[in-house]
Amino acid sequence: MRYDHIRPAVFLSRPNRFIAEIEVNGIPTRAHVRNTGRCRELLLPGSDIYVQEHLEQQSRKTAFSLISVKKGKRLINMDSQAPNAVWEEALK
Repeated sequence: MRYDHIRPAVFLSRPNRFIAEIEVNGIPTRAHVRNTGRCRELLLPGSDIYVQEHLEQQSRKTAFSLISVKKGKRLINMDSQAPNAVWEEALK
């Protein structure tokens, strides 16, 4: 499984379970959160995150999706659909 167009960003806040306020290249914007869990121990203001930029999908409400967050030295995938996709690839 691969993600395209990954960008480093900084997590700012999470006004609701689907949206994250982020900063990409110093510019505040919003990202879709692919994990509706609380994730309070991971999504802390100022956390380093990685987002996927959606370049050609104009029908989206956000140009980015939150993919992963750094916790210490670990990179944690936040995409709740990733395990199913990885398992499907492994079966094939």
